[in-house]
Amino acid sequence: MKTKFLFFITVLLMACNTDYTPKPKAFIKLDFPEKVYEKLNVDCPFIFEFPVYSKLLKKENSCSMDLTFPMQNGVLYISYFTLDDNLMSHTDQSRKLAYKHNGIANGITEQLYINDSFNVYGVLYDYEGITATAAQFYLTDSVNHFFRGALYFNTEVSDSILPINLFLKYDIKHLIETFHWKNK
Repeated sequence: MKTKFLFFITVLLMACNTDYTPKPKAFIKLDFPEKVYEKLNVDCPFIFEFPVYSKLLKKENSCSMDLTFPMQNGVLYISYFTLDDNLMSHTDQSRKLAYKHNGIANGITEQLYINDSFNVYGVLYDYEGITATAAQFYLTDSVNHFFRGALYFNTEVSDSILPINLFLKYDIKHLIETFHWKNK
């Protein structure tokens, strides 16, 4: 009986001697559209280029609008204000809104933007880590106009949206680079 028991234990131990092979991680394959832009054509005091794969939804009786990215499940919320000697309050408000995510973000980089030839000045807030917003910015001529944008995703934020985040940040930078005020 003791021999049978030892034989059974030996067979059992030998059967359990297989190496564990971890399963490879699966990654979602994302196909991004080609970067093609069109010029904004609305009755507002500014012009910029936006991606053709986005949809522009202008608010009625206002120059505020939403630039939706249906395939990426994101929205760039755009607000426009006419300045009335209140530039400082708008820049302070934009900074406060941008830094609301400071506790969650791994870091926030402020990138200054100056285009003297078009009289456009601003700041791009670029977020590192998992935050509700991917990027925020404002542009102004410091006298008459104030333009603000904030990119949000309509999904729970996770590492998996990082490629989409980077893809759309490029579009935001293109919007900023092509932005200028209409001549009166």
